[in-house]
Amino acid sequence: MDVVNENVIAGKLPDVIKKVLGWGYGNSTWPLGFGIACCAIEMMAACSSKYDIARFGSEAMRMSPRQADVMIVAGTVNEKMAVVVRRLYDQMSEPKFVIAMGACASNGGPYWDTYNVVDGVHKVVPVDVYVPGCPPRPEALLQGLMEIQEMIKTGKRGLITKG
Repeated sequence: MDVVNENVIAGKLPDVIKKVLGWGYGNSTWPLGFGIACCAIEMMAACSSKYDIARFGSEAMRMSPRQADVMIVAGTVNEKMAVVVRRLYDQMSEPKFVIAMGACASNGGPYWDTYNVVDGVHKVVPVDVYVPGCPPRPEALLQGLMEIQEMIKTGKRGLITKG
C-alpha cells in the first residue's frame, strides 16, 4: 500500500510544483517600459490608480532589461531605434515576452510608408501579444498583460483560445 501512495505522490508532485511556480511567476511579471511615442502615455496611465496595473503584479516597471521579463514596445519604431530595441531584447533574461502596443508597433501605423519606419516591431524581435489601437486604451494593455500571464501559467506560447 505504501508503494502505491509513494508512486501517486511522486507522479503528481512535479505537476503541482510546476503549477505553483507558474502561478507565482505569472503573477509577478516585471515589464520593461519602452515608451517611444504617444502609446507611452497610455502605458503610464495603466500604472495610475484608476487602472492599477499593480493588481496584476506588474507595478514594478523596470528600466533595466536585465531585471525585466516583459518588453512593452509602445510606439513607432524607426530604423535607428530598431537596433536599440533588439539590443535591449537580447539583454533580457529568459523567458522573455514582448507586447507590441499600438498600431505603430504592430504594423507601422500611419507612418508605415515612410522611409525610416519599421513596418512592425515583429521584424526586429519576436512578438507574443499585439495590443491594437491608436493609441490603445490602458484596459487593452491590461488585457494583453493578462494574455502574457496566461502564457506563463500554462507554459504555452502563441495564440490562446478560450473555451
